Amino acid sequence: MENYKLGEMEEKFAELIWDREPIRSGELARLCGEEFSWKRTTAYTMLKRLCDRGLFENKNGLVTARMSREDFQCARGEQFIKDNFEDSLPLFVAAFTRKRKLREDEIRMLKELIDGYGEDV
Repeated sequence: MENYKLGEMEEKFAELIWDREPIRSGELARLCGEEFSWKRTTAYTMLKRLCDRGLFENKNGLVTARMSREDFQCARGEQFIKDNFEDSLPLFVAAFTRKRKLREDEIRMLKELIDGYGEDV
């Protein structure tokens, strides 16, 4: 999946699946009717769209994630930094901290992440 941007309803739909997977497609369509007031065809259209984008799989009526919520969020963050900060995490952090100071616990967490990364190299 190259584009990790989801529209508002795509995101709500994906969350519904991640919270309940594996889930039967019929049950998913029923839940979408309750949660979003969608017709059954709307739910199946949305499911096909997100399956075609590689996020989920509908095999024999059983819907599962091809990408976990955590992996999707990570990929979306990576894409955001690539698209907006020349693929540079330091540029992102510099922009983020321009108007907001980091708390001590955030600084400590970042240091621990960097130190842990150095051990893996």
